[in-house]
Amino acid sequence: MIGFFEPFARRDELAAIGIGSFGPVDLNPDSPTYGYITTTPKTEWAHFDLRGRIVGALDLPVAFETDVNAAAYGEHAWIAENRSLDPFLYMTVGTGIGVGVLVQGRPFHGLVHAEAGHFVLPHNRGKDPFPGICPYHGDCLEGLASGPAMRARWGQEAEHLPDPHPGWDLEAEYIALGLADLIYAFSPQRIVLGGGVSQHPGLHEAVRQKVQGILNGYIQSPLILDSIDELIVPPGLGNRSGVLGAIALAADLTRSS
Repeated sequence: MIGFFEPFARRDELAAIGIGSFGPVDLNPDSPTYGYITTTPKTEWAHFDLRGRIVGALDLPVAFETDVNAAAYGEHAWIAENRSLDPFLYMTVGTGIGVGVLVQGRPFHGLVHAEAGHFVLPHNRGKDPFPGICPYHGDCLEGLASGPAMRARWGQEAEHLPDPHPGWDLEAEYIALGLADLIYAFSPQRIVLGGGVSQHPGLHEAVRQKVQGILNGYIQSPLILDSIDELIVPPGLGNRSGVLGAIALAADLTRSS
């Protein structure tokens, strides 16, 4: 990455850099490990100073966020109809499962950042004896429903599973359980469901129907009862949500400097 950007920085053609990184990451500017990737299951990247390496090499302002917060920010910043929606969430289901949260238009942090991809879900081991693959929790949401979890359970990549395969109904159920918990916790006005696994034809509709069944009429909102296809939507930016969100975060730095 440094090799790609360095010529532009040397010619003063860059004003700032935006990073949307897989996590967990340290987002606290007062922390000695600010900008580090921390306890990631991707062990080769654990405790790596990603932001610091970029800052040191390019000598530019660098915005640093989780990849899913960046994706949420991209969908919010670049799509006009999303800008008034608050809270605004993005869930990605791919090599991992992550959730980005915007509150009042800004990425939500806290102790660290939202880690809803590791929600603990009801796991019916009679129906699904698969133990899960998360190295920290086993059968959390990511451990049961990420792309690698589907591959480990079924012995093939998710994109190779045919439409009637029972894996898709199980996948929709786990995603819906996670989304229902997010609806209970954040009361979002929109959830973008992205990532490679979510692109399977019909998965969004199956997830919406299961979310309505799980909520069972408890949340009395027309968006859930009558227009859930406006609450749970695919990415309007396609697979560019994260990179466009990182650009928007970098642009924010130039406006505030």
